[in-house]
Amino acid sequence: MKASALTSPFALPLGIAVPGTPDDPLVCRAYLEPPHLYRTPFARDAARILHARAFRRLAGKTQVFTRLPSEAASDHFRSRLTHTLEVTQIARTLAANLGLNAELAEALALAHDIGHPPFGHAGEKALDAALRQNGLRFDHNLHALRIVSWFEERYAGFRGLNLTLAVREGIVKHSRDYSAATHPELSEYFLDRFPPLEAQLIDLADEIAYLTADLDDGLDSGILNLEQVRAAVPLFRRFHDAVLAQYPGAAPKISIHEALKRMLNLLVVDLIQEVNARTASLGAASLIDIRNAPARVAALSPEVEADRATAKRFLYDNLYNSPGMEETHQHAAQVVQDLFAAFSSDPSQLPADHQAQIPAEGLARTVADYIAGMTDTFIEQAWLRSSAK
Repeated sequence: MKASALTSPFALPLGIAVPGTPDDPLVCRAYLEPPHLYRTPFARDAARILHARAFRRLAGKTQVFTRLPSEAASDHFRSRLTHTLEVTQIARTLAANLGLNAELAEALALAHDIGHPPFGHAGEKALDAALRQNGLRFDHNLHALRIVSWFEERYAGFRGLNLTLAVREGIVKHSRDYSAATHPELSEYFLDRFPPLEAQLIDLADEIAYLTADLDDGLDSGILNLEQVRAAVPLFRRFHDAVLAQYPGAAPKISIHEALKRMLNLLVVDLIQEVNARTASLGAASLIDIRNAPARVAALSPEVEADRATAKRFLYDNLYNSPGMEETHQHAAQVVQDLFAAFSSDPSQLPADHQAQIPAEGLARTVADYIAGMTDTFIEQAWLRSSAK
C-alpha cells in the first residue's frame, strides 16, 4: 500500500461539523474561533506564521554565515529566512506526493526555525551555555512554541497566534521527542507517541535543504573548494561527474549548481520512496498507526542515509567548525555572553514588556527570550551600546 492511500485526517481538506467546533481535536485552538469562509485551519496557521514579526526577523538571522571575516556582508548567502523558504518548498512537495496535508507541512516548515537566536548555531550554543549557569536550557523548538503562543501580539482576542494543536505539536516534536517526565508542561502534545508524518518530514526537509545549500554557500564563499568536496562527498561527486559528461562546456559554477540540484532531487525522491515502503511494511492505514509505530516512519533508505551522513560530517568538519569560521563563532559567543551578563546585572536595560515578564518567568529566562528575538544587526548594535557604558 502506498502512503498516498493513508486515511489520515490530514489527507483531505478539513471540514467543520458544527460552526465554530472543529471535527478533529488536532485542529482545536486554545481560544475558540469561528471557521474561516474559504481557508482551512492549517492554511490560516501558515498565514499567521508568515505574517508574524518573528518570521520577518529571520531575514536578519544567520544560517551559516552572512559574511566572511574582514569582508562586507553578501546578499547571496542564505539567511534563516531564505533557508526556511527552501525547506517549505521541499516540505510541500513531499507532503503532496505522499498524499498528506501540504498546508500543514507548509505551516510547520515556515515555523521550524522561528525560535532560533541570532548568529546561527554559535549564538544558540552561547545562549544555552549562559542559561545552564542558571539551571536552565535553551531549546529553539520550545522557544518557537513560546513565540507562537505568547510573544506574538497581533490579535485583540488573545496573545500569540492561537495556532491549531497539530501545528503546535509539530513545532515542538518535528525534530526530536520529549518525555513527560522531563517536560510535564508539554503533556498536551502526545509525548508518548510519534508526531504525524507531516511533522516528521520537516526534519528531513530541513536536512535536505541545508546539505545542498550549505555546500553551495561553502563553495561560493571559498571556504570549501571543489576538489575537496568531490573527494569527500561521494554523492556530490557522482552527480558532478554526470553533469561534466553531459555538459562538458558548462561553466564551473553552473556545473556545481546542476550537480547540487540533482543531489537534492535524489534525496527527495528517495525519502518519498522510503516512506511509501515503510508505511506499506507497517500496514499503516491511519494516523494512529503512524503515532504508534515502533520508530519514526519518515526516513531515507539506508544507502542514501549513509551518503547524507557522510556529507553532513564533511560540512561540520570543513565548514561549520572550520578554522575560517572560528573568529565568527568566537565573536558571536562573546556578544551573547556580554549582553546576557549586562542585562542580568541591570534589567532596566530590557524593554518594559520584557521587564514585566520577570516575576513570572525569572530574570535569566526573560533575558534569554529578549536576546533570542534579536537579529544579527540588532544584537551587534545592542552590544556596542552596552560596551560603551
